Amino acid sequence: MAISKAFIVSLLISLLVLQLVEADVEVSNKKNGYGPYGSKIDCGSACIARCRLSSRPNLCHRACGTCCARCNCVPPGTYGNYDKCKCYASLTTHGGRHKCP
Repeated sequence: MAISKAFIVSLLISLLVLQLVEADVEVSNKKNGYGPYGSKIDCGSACIARCRLSSRPNLCHRACGTCCARCNCVPPGTYGNYDKCKCYASLTTHGGRHKCP
């Protein structure tokens, strides 16, 4: 009986340690700009798709690249869809306007 209690306690402790290690890896990946599965978005092609209809493509690519590098995401389509990427939508200029196209 005592052995089974000790086994259960050690099993629970090891599961807790594994959970903490996994959370630490996820946090460090997020700080380094990686997505939830360790993949980094291709900002170049994502911004080309986002800015393809822009009247000022160079400005659009520059702003999109900055936002993509910070957020590791770009909303789909050529305009709007900010609800798909909250970080991208939250970046603003000094004037309070959207920084990201």
